[in-house]
Amino acid sequence: MHIGIKLVAFGLLASLSSASPVAERLVRRATLGDVATTGYATLNGGTTGGVGGQIVEVDTLEAYIAAVGDDDPRIVVITGPITASAQVLVGSNKSIIGKNQDAKLTGVGMYILRKSNVIVRNLIISKVLAANGDGIWIQESTNVWVDHCEIFNDQEHNKDFYDGLVDVTRASDWVTISHTYFHDHAKGSLVGHSDNNGAQDAGHLHVTYHNNHWKNVYSRGPSLRFGTGHIYNSYFDHMFECVRPRKGAQVLVESNYFVGASKPIFGTDGYAVARDNDYTDSTNHNTAPLGNLTTVPYQYSLLGSANVVNAVLGEAGATLTF
Repeated sequence: MHIGIKLVAFGLLASLSSASPVAERLVRRATLGDVATTGYATLNGGTTGGVGGQIVEVDTLEAYIAAVGDDDPRIVVITGPITASAQVLVGSNKSIIGKNQDAKLTGVGMYILRKSNVIVRNLIISKVLAANGDGIWIQESTNVWVDHCEIFNDQEHNKDFYDGLVDVTRASDWVTISHTYFHDHAKGSLVGHSDNNGAQDAGHLHVTYHNNHWKNVYSRGPSLRFGTGHIYNSYFDHMFECVRPRKGAQVLVESNYFVGASKPIFGTDGYAVARDNDYTDSTNHNTAPLGNLTTVPYQYSLLGSANVVNAVLGEAGATLTF
């Protein structure tokens, strides 16, 4: 056993539970065995993370690295703050869960490279230097669910001092990012890393963003190249550039609330279908060409743009209890 790792009895793992409708899940108790229940992460066999594996508690960088590095099913519960300057490689079949609001990764980036079936929930991630990658970097990976996290840096440095908050690149696929609070940053979330990577990315990069709160993020809320994005039930609070489809990307943008946004939905070489979005104190509401993404192959519930702010503020971020 590695120092700092605590094995938890298997009997403590609660049975899998079905998600309640969004409006009923404000500040709720979760279980370590929750799996992805909506968005693209439910496709391609679904995203179950470490369910069925060992439950491990960690509170040091060394223990964290040891617990997440292989591909064995494992539920890794972070019980306290970890501060370092590091990028941690995450293996397949992992659930990485913050036990409570003490679970803070400061300066510690998460790199999911050529892996599958990963769940990241209830973590506060901040101040990851660009040299160490993104807050969460998903590359050449499939079936990832990021849920109820808070991810931020600051706007006191130039835009390249930090990189992305959550980036999904190089043909990654079947990703859902939900109930997450993104704030105080330059470059939020990038899908598809380069204009020249179409040969690898085309047909991949299916990403759902829902019930998220974006605040004081300059751009990329998200920006998508080549991919397919569904953005709904989200609160965009004073951003410059929000949803940007590029290089043929198709996005469906519905039931969102934009306030103080200069470019809520925009693009010239990507496409958007926009329905029931509120653009309070915003300009250039939707300048993207009309797309053809009008339906998605999973079930979901819309709040209605008038109800988004109260619902999202009530639950986005590391607000779960276990």
